[in-house]
Formats: sequence, structure tokens, C-alpha cells
Amino acid sequence: MAGMGPGVDRIRRFKLTGTGAYLPRTVVDSDDLDRTHGREAGTSRRQFGIDRRHYAAPDETSTMMAVVAAEEALDDAGRAPDQLDAIIGACGVMEQPIPGTAPMVQARLGLGGSGIPAYDINATCLSFVPALETALAGMAMQGWQRVLIFASDIASAALDHEDPEASAIFGDGAAAVIVEAGEAHALLASRIETYGDHVNLCRLDAGGTRLRPHEDLAGFLAASRFRMDGPALFRATARRFPAFLSRLLERAGITPADIGTVIPHQASAPALEHLRRALNIPADRVVDLFASLGNRIASSMPHALHVARRDGRLGPGTCSLLVGSSAGISLGGAVIRW
Repeated sequence: MAGMGPGVDRIRRFKLTGTGAYLPRTVVDSDDLDRTHGREAGTSRRQFGIDRRHYAAPDETSTMMAVVAAEEALDDAGRAPDQLDAIIGACGVMEQPIPGTAPMVQARLGLGGSGIPAYDINATCLSFVPALETALAGMAMQGWQRVLIFASDIASAALDHEDPEASAIFGDGAAAVIVEAGEAHALLASRIETYGDHVNLCRLDAGGTRLRPHEDLAGFLAASRFRMDGPALFRATARRFPAFLSRLLERAGITPADIGTVIPHQASAPALEHLRRALNIPADRVVDLFASLGNRIASSMPHALHVARRDGRLGPGTCSLLVGSSAGISLGGAVIRW
């Protein structure tokens, strides 16, 4: 932080006062997945490192899950919904194109007549990083005192079970955090790098304006399934990740040895192992939820933050690295000193 002006330093200061999470009721274990895919029992566990997943039922909408996680975070912070100054949605996939998920969460929290800003920020799996940046900027420039950030994703809605890897690694869930103005914690650095040459490696084509169901319903339905070239995506990400990581840590003024806890997006078992090797740190410093919860798109990172905080892994003065990758492709992360 040396050499920063007072304005910049103020933008980077905050308090994390509450966290919460929600996991859907339905639990699908690895043998269930193997039966769905017509594979020998044990294949999903052996090949992909999967024990179980949570899948949302029809009544467990993105908004519903986000509200439960938000209420837990508010309770943890000792705050009421009417004490919020802003709500930022950080979902990888919104519940519907219009309106965004954040206004619907605002309404379900009983704040529909409050007028407080509620909007979504989308960087697919990395959405929590720019959402946190926006919350801190709002505290510095808009005078916000307290912000709810939530991420809620239902990957199972678009899975193609004819593609065992792309479908098996994903799960559903939601997470939320309350950040407040204060001096307790510092965002030492944050960074996102995007390499659009790889946009076709991970995509969900339908649901926007390009494909029109009234013109080609069959094509629209076919494009409503998630598509991912896992091996190519891993290669493209792994090739650029070490240099990205070096730039992020350099900006933060730390080395891997200074990292107390790694709070990653839960992309896949190989991705988490590659991250550990790149940092050359013990496995117990990495919050690894992949086997039991899977890749929950944008909710993965704040859920891992919730677990780290719940387990007492964010000690005063320690540093955490929040890091991951997303469709686009993008690499992103943040370094926080607690």
C-alpha cells in the first residue's frame, strides 16, 4: 500500500461483517451421475473428483436462494435489510434477462419501495471480483455505508448430460456477503484480464438477443444447453495463468509465501491442483469445495469466502487470495488483507 494517495487508500478499505450461503435440498451423488450418464459406478469420482452435487428444485429459484443467503449474511452482520445502502447481484447467469436478479432480490427482502440501488454485474464465474470493487467504489464516492453482494446460480438448468464432463462438474447454490465502510480490511489489489480469442470455448448461446425462438424454436432450444470444451479451456487458462498471477501479486506487493488462505473459484479438480502448484503452497491453504459442491459458477468464490470465514481462516493481518477464471476467457482475482 506504500505510495498510494489517501483517496485510493480510502477506496480500498472496508469491513466484511457478514456472510451466508444456500445449498439446494436435492443432493445428487457421484453414483447418481454415473447412472445418468450410463457410466460404470465410480467413474465420476475417479475421473473428475466428484462426490456429490446440489441441484435446485423448481421452487428454488436464483432469487429465492439469493434471499436465503442474504438473510443469513444480514443476520451474521447483525443488520436488518433496511440498513442496506445498495444491493449488487454477482450472478454468472441471471434468473431472467429483464429485469435483473438484484431488483427481484430487493423486492423479496421487503425493500421494493426503498429506492436503494439494486443492479447486476456480470463477469460470469468471476462476477464477485468486480462486484466487490463496485461496492468499495460506492462507499468512497457515493457514501454507501453497507452493501449486500450476492451470487446465485443454477447450472443444472442448462446442463447437457450427453457431455459427462461438462455436466458432472457443475452444481447449484448461492452465497452472499455484507461489506461495510470501515478500516478493518484492505483490498491490496484486484485484476481481471480477458482474452476474447477464446470466447467459443465456454458458452450458453440462447437467452439473449442473437437467437430468436419465434424464428427457429428448435435451434433456440438446442442452444439453451451449456457447451464447454474442457481440455481446450484448461490449456488456454493454464498457459496464461502464471503470468497473470505474478502481475496480481506484484500489484498487491506480496509473494505466495505471504498468502494465508487461497479462496478460489471452484472450476474443476485439475484447475485447483494447477493453482496450488503455481503458488507452490500446501493444499490445506486452499479452500477446496469441489468434490462436494462442484463448480457453482459465480457463487463458488463467495461461498468459499463464507466457508473460510466460518472456519476462522481469515485471521487479522493475514492475506487471502481470491482467484479464478471465467468464460470469455478471463482470469481474475483479488488480494485482501484482513
